[in-house]
Amino acid sequence: MIHEISLETKNQTELIDITNKINSLITKSKIESGTCLIFVPHTTAGLTINENADASVKSDIIKELNKVIPFNDDYKHAEGNSAAHIKSVLCGVDLNVIIKNSQLALGTWQGVYFCEFDGPRSRKIIIKLN
Repeated sequence: MIHEISLETKNQTELIDITNKINSLITKSKIESGTCLIFVPHTTAGLTINENADASVKSDIIKELNKVIPFNDDYKHAEGNSAAHIKSVLCGVDLNVIIKNSQLALGTWQGVYFCEFDGPRSRKIIIKLN
């Protein structure tokens, strides 16, 4: 089964927790165990799994990514968003997560995040459940 999630991002760089949206799709699909492939068809966005209990983790990640890969660093790309492309390469654009008991089999503090690096934009995430 293939599903799509649409997002409207609000900031140039942000992490958006999409765990509940994905778990809702899994529950509706009635899959008890299997795999969930999550894919972002964008070159200036990404996906990651990280802590979702303390919101300051998101801001710390963004702060450090922006420090290591600044938006203005004499890039050659004409669109002016090379930093976003580089951050996407580092995070990656896909995740494969096990489904157990009709939910993502994540650790206690883990959540799935959509990573916006060139917003605000309209984005989509493609989910394949097996």
